[in-house]
Amino acid sequence: MNHDESRALYDRALSVMPGGVNSSVRATQPYPFFIERGDGAHVVDADGNRYLDYVLGYGPLLYGHDMPEPVRAAVQSHASEGPMYGAPTEVEVKHAEFVSRHVPSVEMIRFVNSGTEATVSAVRLARAYTGRDKIVIMQGGYHGAQESTLVEGEPGDVHPSTRGIPESFAEHTIPVPFNDFEAVRDVFETHGDDIAAVLTEPILGNKGIVMPVDGYLEHLRNLTEDHDALLVFDEVITGFRVGGLQCAQGKFGITPDVTTFGKIIGGGFPVGAIGGKSEIIEQFTPSGNVFQSGTFSGHPVTIAAGYEYLKYAAENDVYDHVNRLGEKLRRGITDIVEDQAPNYTVVGTDSMFKTVFTREGPADLDGCCPAGCKQRESCPRYDYCPKNGADVAKADTERWKRIFWQEMKEQGVFLTVNQFESQFVSYAHTDEDIEETLEAYKEAL
Repeated sequence: MNHDESRALYDRALSVMPGGVNSSVRATQPYPFFIERGDGAHVVDADGNRYLDYVLGYGPLLYGHDMPEPVRAAVQSHASEGPMYGAPTEVEVKHAEFVSRHVPSVEMIRFVNSGTEATVSAVRLARAYTGRDKIVIMQGGYHGAQESTLVEGEPGDVHPSTRGIPESFAEHTIPVPFNDFEAVRDVFETHGDDIAAVLTEPILGNKGIVMPVDGYLEHLRNLTEDHDALLVFDEVITGFRVGGLQCAQGKFGITPDVTTFGKIIGGGFPVGAIGGKSEIIEQFTPSGNVFQSGTFSGHPVTIAAGYEYLKYAAENDVYDHVNRLGEKLRRGITDIVEDQAPNYTVVGTDSMFKTVFTREGPADLDGCCPAGCKQRESCPRYDYCPKNGADVAKADTERWKRIFWQEMKEQGVFLTVNQFESQFVSYAHTDEDIEETLEAYKEAL
């Protein structure tokens, strides 16, 4: 493939943007390819190269790059009538009503501008509602670029994970390993009266896609209820992708007190949201005393896109299609891995997928999960499958970034740049696209 134009654009970008990009995950070696346009399940770069796209904007593009006609019409209509007003609009009410009808935890919702803003606001809300300061998070979980959760370490020895955050922020955050029953129970036994909330993704989605083991989410629900703390699900990635319109909480049958959203809920436009029980969400100003506000919150173009996005999914076979293709892709990759790289672990559910370059595996793969790790204790691979972020970090992450990702790109398949980020199937993908992708996997592995 020729990348002369992308190389030239990157050279220009380095002079005016740090690292030549506006989000660190877009940086690739030796330089990123620059996208010119999207086309269904594909993107086309500045040099005219065409790629099957499984990044999908890191999750928001449930329909790929061609919006369904009702979505396109709504976006064009609201944009032409004026971009925003600094006053409420009817479509905000419609979207809030739609979400509250379908998501088990949501009685009220506050729309904001990003997933990060949603989780920042959720942490503030939990602390105000409970009158406590400490937040329990999962090691390897990701809740946006916010000071309260950009931490690392073990309980009792926690530090900011990036420069620029005072140590004092980390004092109120307790990271525990995902899927570790004993670790989180011990934390509550020690700090239970000071814990405002457990903040977790129901599925780790920024660390290779790690499913909860049987009973773990129930364990968190019980612990928080026993100690009068809140359970906050970060469904920025899983929301309206896993579990359909009920989200991951519906799939697992666990109802949190508060849920944060982003990505799909805005139909591909910048968005975030915080939903939950009315008595909690009403603590936000102006009905309560927890300050939360934003110039662009509830932006009519974004909200119209999100509303029509989800309405279209409710009225069509969107989830049947993407979940079927997701399973077909994971099954195909599992077969390839069994033959060519039996140590590797295929992960994912619904329309999410990834291959983790784990370094160990069982001698006999008979009886293993056929379409992505489900954390089944009866599975021969159970003791080898990643159970938390640390397990994924032990994988051959450099091989993914420096060799595998490059090989797939050269075959016209666009995957997420590192070992950790989720990948997605869209409504625009076809069975033929899946077959083409599997052939690329065979070649690259």
